Amino acid sequence: MWQEILGVGLMFALLLLFAIPLGKHIGQVLNFEKNWSDPFLGFIDRLFYRIAGIDEMQQVSWQNNLKAMLTINAGWFVLSMLVLSNMSWLPLNPDGIASMSPDLAFNTSVSFITNTNLQHYSGETGLSYLGQMTLMLWQFISAATGMAICAVVFQGMRERASEKLGNFYVFFVRSITRVLLPLSILAASIYVFQGVPMTFLGKALTENLQGDGIEISRGPVAAFVAIKQLGTNGGGFFGPNSAHPLENPTYLSNMVETISILLIPIAMLFAMGHVLKRRKLAWTFFGVMCLGFLLLLLPAIASELEGNPAIAAMGIQQNQGSMEGKEVRFGAAASAYWAINTTCTSNGSVNAMHDSMTPLTGMSAMLGMMTNCFFGGVGVGFLNFYVFVILAVFISGLMVGRTPEFLGKKIEAREMKIAMIIALLHPLLVMLGTGLATYLYAQNPDACAAWLSNPGSHGFSQMLYEFCSASANNGSGFEGLGDNTLFWNLSTGLIILTARYLPIIGPVAIAGLLAQKQYIPESAGTLRTDTATFGTMVFAVIFIIAALAFFPTLVLGPLTEYFMLY
Repeated sequence: MWQEILGVGLMFALLLLFAIPLGKHIGQVLNFEKNWSDPFLGFIDRLFYRIAGIDEMQQVSWQNNLKAMLTINAGWFVLSMLVLSNMSWLPLNPDGIASMSPDLAFNTSVSFITNTNLQHYSGETGLSYLGQMTLMLWQFISAATGMAICAVVFQGMRERASEKLGNFYVFFVRSITRVLLPLSILAASIYVFQGVPMTFLGKALTENLQGDGIEISRGPVAAFVAIKQLGTNGGGFFGPNSAHPLENPTYLSNMVETISILLIPIAMLFAMGHVLKRRKLAWTFFGVMCLGFLLLLLPAIASELEGNPAIAAMGIQQNQGSMEGKEVRFGAAASAYWAINTTCTSNGSVNAMHDSMTPLTGMSAMLGMMTNCFFGGVGVGFLNFYVFVILAVFISGLMVGRTPEFLGKKIEAREMKIAMIIALLHPLLVMLGTGLATYLYAQNPDACAAWLSNPGSHGFSQMLYEFCSASANNGSGFEGLGDNTLFWNLSTGLIILTARYLPIIGPVAIAGLLAQKQYIPESAGTLRTDTATFGTMVFAVIFIIAALAFFPTLVLGPLTEYFMLY
């Protein structure tokens, strides 16, 4: 047990060791400062600018940056639909994989374009190699989109009045060439040496111990896994995701994959500190996020190590903790650590089956998606947190009788309305989807029988988890849910679209509006936002607005299931 806990501690320590210098590098990249990558990668950037006709010196308004992001995302969606709907006759299909149905292609395309990677198909049997590589491309693109739009918000947070907030296209290209691509090459190389396949050959034919002939799926897995983790994408090459021995074969590969999940989301905080020259503010935000993360992580690890009381009642010893749905090569603690990592971000990958975890761990995983701001996805996670910061500044200002100001800019009614709409959108989408699914199941349980593997409180949790995952752009699931149906493909797809782009548009609009206001220098009456007191206020706002909004649903699902076990 103690070895497992030490393994978790080592992974977290290595994460911070790598994230801090990476944050400085990302800050330099987004700030156009000279760094080590210029001689090697600068010419690649310029090549892309020349091909696309981009003026790297041109800066545009926040509205034009949003227009650029939405336009190119729409183009990629159309291309993805064409590929997934026609895989059967397109090249790189040695195993003869069939094309996707329109509703499944819609759900998959929306999911991967938006960094959600919710998979209603089984990876190796649902996609050709061309389909896998197309989705791998979207994993680079969606992650770079989040980083680029976050960089636009950083520009709006600067201490000056301006209507120009950089150039989305330039930030997008630099995020890929200077951050995502080098890190992915490094991670993929490690995975290859650990035994992860990297080939375009079809299925391998071999014999099992009984002498029966079997086929083993393979493909360009190492490259896919690298960006799925680093970009907080999470889509698995194989159906079991990183629980599959060819996607995550060793404890070392598990460490690298686990560290990769939070690496860039944490680094983006320190990048913000570098860009704004406010490192103390970055550490304050990190402290708030880390506190929330640990409050979810520690109960999850304790619950999994304790074991399942229902199994203990059968007289079965659980010396290794609750191991149902987990890989022995990782153990209960590392699996719980991964589960909280992947749900506090928009990663959504799994190295164990979340549907089999104890109720409290399942609740912690759902709370990570419900709050949706403790580190969050690459770039967009900070935007979600930024909304709560704006709310905390406004409430704090009213409490102490001061004009609400953030980084020298007054926060007024317009910014508050946007922030509240975005903060309440996430609970609305989750409750709306879960309520509709529950109603349909209750009205016609025979027709919907294939949805739930375990009716009752756990079945409710399966549906709740799916909509939490869709709305948080996470992509993981309680896989006891039969989700490849017209209802689930369309409902989650529409929620994914709404939950991806409105929470981007809102914070960018707030940053753009604040950037246009005159900068007010700090004075004795200024509410400081880089203190523990303000950090506590931000945490309280997150807890009240994001966490408590979901309390009734948690009572109906995982909490009821927990008390039924004792």
